Amino acid sequence: MMTAMLTRLLLILLLAWTPFAAARADIAVGSKIDTEGALLGNMILLLLQRHGIAAHGKLQLGPTQIVRRALIAGEIDVYPEYTGNGAFFFGPENDSAWRDAAKGYERVKQLDRAKNNLVWFEPAPADNTWAIAVRRDLKLDTLEQFARYVDGGGAVRLAASAEFANSPGGLPSFEKTYGFALTRRQVLTLAGGNTAATIRAAAENISGVNAGMAYGTDGALAVLGLVALRDDEGAQVVYRPAPVVRAAVVTAHPDLPAILDPVFATLTLPVLQSLNAKISVDGMEAGAVAADYLLSLHK
Repeated sequence: MMTAMLTRLLLILLLAWTPFAAARADIAVGSKIDTEGALLGNMILLLLQRHGIAAHGKLQLGPTQIVRRALIAGEIDVYPEYTGNGAFFFGPENDSAWRDAAKGYERVKQLDRAKNNLVWFEPAPADNTWAIAVRRDLKLDTLEQFARYVDGGGAVRLAASAEFANSPGGLPSFEKTYGFALTRRQVLTLAGGNTAATIRAAAENISGVNAGMAYGTDGALAVLGLVALRDDEGAQVVYRPAPVVRAAVVTAHPDLPAILDPVFATLTLPVLQSLNAKISVDGMEAGAVAADYLLSLHK
């Protein structure tokens, strides 16, 4: 009697466990809630599926803290993260290593493997950090050129959030690194931190604005004819996107780097700006944009 009951119980447990185990055999691909997170998350998902790897999406889960917690807990297996967030995860934020693309990547890669058993794949060359974007008619490409322009008496009015204008990591960091200073009259402070408003003010020359707070890969920059000035001296923490994967999943699928790394290597600043614009400006669905781009790489 006892043996029959135990057998029945084992069968019940087995039947209850099997569907769950089968579902979790798939790789769960997550992403943050923003436009670029959806784009990159869809790219990872499509790449895995196209290489015959069972995968399903848990895309646009939420902000960094929620998605990161899901990865560490094993609720998702991979998602696109930014190297510069290593400063937030591990600190200290004022360490110069986070402002160096190579050093920041190596540091977060080592720390996350040691502490959380997570593997960082090769990051894209694009940097999605705070930037100053200017109108093309200024004919400037770098912050060093911008500093010379300001010091030479060039007309500048910058639209920015209060946080960007006043926090040590924002405009003051640019000014200190490149040796220029904007007066109060040269900074138009807008409520909130929406870069859509600051870059549109620059593009349309609203109230004399010809420069705006931006993020490096903002999709509207190229559409509006603005240039994100290159930060060659490392005034800002470098935020390069890269897939982050649980080590157990990499062990089970050792071909993952060969699948994902070559595609992320193509994601330069202009490429990501253009792809983001198709979503945020043209209204295309992130999955469709990701699919079209992956198809274009094989033409």
